[in-house]
Amino acid sequence: MMTYEAEIGMAVEGLDTPALLVDFDLLRQNINRLAEHFASLPAVLRPHIKTHKCPQIANLQIGAGAVGITCAKVSEAEVFADAGINDILIANQVTGGAKIDRVTDLARRCDLMVAVDDPDNVSDLSRVCREKGVTLGVLVEVDIGMQRCGVQPGDETLALARAVEAAEGLVFQGLQAYEGHLVLVDDPAQRAAQVKEAFAPLEETLTLLRREGLQPDIVSGGGTGTYDVAGAQTPLTEIQAGSYVFMDATYQPIRPEFQTSLQVLSTVVSRPVPERLVTDAGLKSMTSEFGWPPLIGGWEAEMNYLSEEHAVLTLDEPGKVDLQGGDKVRFLPSHVCTTVNLHDDFYVHRDGVLIDIWPIAARGCAQ
Repeated sequence: MMTYEAEIGMAVEGLDTPALLVDFDLLRQNINRLAEHFASLPAVLRPHIKTHKCPQIANLQIGAGAVGITCAKVSEAEVFADAGINDILIANQVTGGAKIDRVTDLARRCDLMVAVDDPDNVSDLSRVCREKGVTLGVLVEVDIGMQRCGVQPGDETLALARAVEAAEGLVFQGLQAYEGHLVLVDDPAQRAAQVKEAFAPLEETLTLLRREGLQPDIVSGGGTGTYDVAGAQTPLTEIQAGSYVFMDATYQPIRPEFQTSLQVLSTVVSRPVPERLVTDAGLKSMTSEFGWPPLIGGWEAEMNYLSEEHAVLTLDEPGKVDLQGGDKVRFLPSHVCTTVNLHDDFYVHRDGVLIDIWPIAARGCAQ
């Protein structure tokens, strides 16, 4: 079987498609911009790698000052530990025998933290840590309004923190609180006010814990949409922003200070009538849960639908568009995190010339 190989130095327009293009200079600009923001603040950056799932990008973030990384899943953490990254937070609950066995094995070879919100889970983690002779860092997750995971602020948080503190093999390191329900609030003033309001019960909870002799050294949370307020006007000591490295059509209006550094390159496969354009990037290449990914590059078009293998668009002014089968177009993802997870590689370019290919090493790591 013949295989296609991209060559360093080629024009990215010559790549086979669909392909994920990363503009290296814009990527570095985004990484450095957020790193510089936190350089003078007490809060530090622990970026979430679920956006890019790529050790090369994580190393760029750490090189710019990030203290470590945040993962969503045990399997992601395993990939990044294999790549030599040592300071890892799994910002979710790790439950069930198989996952607890894996996460306690992983704790042998990196500095690892997990989130908890249930005393039975604390007992299970402690038992396996004790059996294996390993130590696992723990953050008690507190629900500050997202209504996903987490115990309630106040006495419920105190009780679980005490359970962690008393559990053999576990080290109580602090709290996690994520204001994810606020990261896309359009108005900056409203977003800031709502973030500060959401964290007020956490401030009271921290006072309670310290009065009771518990020391939450880490308070972790935050996202790209709220990094500025969350990193300076809340109790958070570290920010888990992730999407800022690439941005997308959903986030870009919220945070215009960051550049859209990732695009989906696609090939026109058909133009059966003048107003209809069909390309080879469908639902298996781009996601649509946050809306249709817009066509970029100067052509005005309305997305009709994405099928598995095709994007079908209606051109606003077909007489002014000379695109035909074989021509290349680009889309801006509407949700970068789920789009990235559909691909094997990033095609990294500078000024349209391919300079590297980075495997998306944690692609598909959902366990």
